[in-house]
Amino acid sequence: MPDTLAIDPEQLSRWLHGVAKGDAGAFRSLYDATSPKLFGYVLRILGKRELAEEALQDGFFAVWHGAPGYQRQLAAPMTWMTTIVRNKALDRLRSQVRDADLDGPIFDPEIMQAMEDPHATPIDALLVSRDARALTVCMATLEGLHRQAVGLAFFHDLSHSEVAQQLAVPIGTVKTWIRRSLERLKTCLSKGDRA
Repeated sequence: MPDTLAIDPEQLSRWLHGVAKGDAGAFRSLYDATSPKLFGYVLRILGKRELAEEALQDGFFAVWHGAPGYQRQLAAPMTWMTTIVRNKALDRLRSQVRDADLDGPIFDPEIMQAMEDPHATPIDALLVSRDARALTVCMATLEGLHRQAVGLAFFHDLSHSEVAQQLAVPIGTVKTWIRRSLERLKTCLSKGDRA
């Protein structure tokens, strides 16, 4: 496995130039030199090896097709490729959120915007995505109506009485559901009781 920290950006640029011309050998060299580092990066974002492998594959597919449009004056080669695989990882993360059966969009628009911020540093994106993923997984452990009550109260900023109206249940029930759900979320998040 090559030491990606020692890779000369000039060499990466030459390989990318070759990839832009359809040179499979240049693509193989580029892949071999950069994939370990990029895989580690997307694995930290997604937390699951199979998802990270898929995101990396999607990323390199995009590198192969996007190489003709690469502009060295705008970004260093590794920065450009890191941005591509980061976006593919975030696409996978958003897909997980949608597939988690969370009864509609529960995330605050600011969280989603932070996940998609093109100016966010890799560390910013990693922290936001890790927190969002953890919350999503913990929210998925709640029963359907309980999850919906928490989502309406905290992500849609509805009062307990408004949540009770939305769900057509007594306000006391809503308060109980939310209190118990928050306790469960706190335990899940603090103990790392996540799949």
